[in-house]
Amino acid sequence: MYLSNESLLVILFVGIVAGWLAGKLVRGAGFGLIGDLVVGIIGAFIGDWLLPRVGIHLGVGTVALIINATIGAIVLLLVLRLVWGGGGWGGRLGRRW
Repeated sequence: MYLSNESLLVILFVGIVAGWLAGKLVRGAGFGLIGDLVVGIIGAFIGDWLLPRVGIHLGVGTVALIINATIGAIVLLLVLRLVWGGGGWGGRLGRRW
């Protein structure tokens, strides 16, 4: 598979925007540039895998990619919240017994 420079930039842009949007919707704040990028790219894979199985097809284009990746990133963050108790370092992991 060959990725051109433009497609790499689109992937990075979609990942950053989707991660930032998911961070705002789920947590209330972003995760920083690198954190938003990682969450958005992983979310894009999750959304690309999950949405067709549920029967949701958003179409083509950059906006559809961003929505798809944002939905996947929200699912990722909600699963992580369930696993770690919702508070991150301030939740179960950060409390003393």
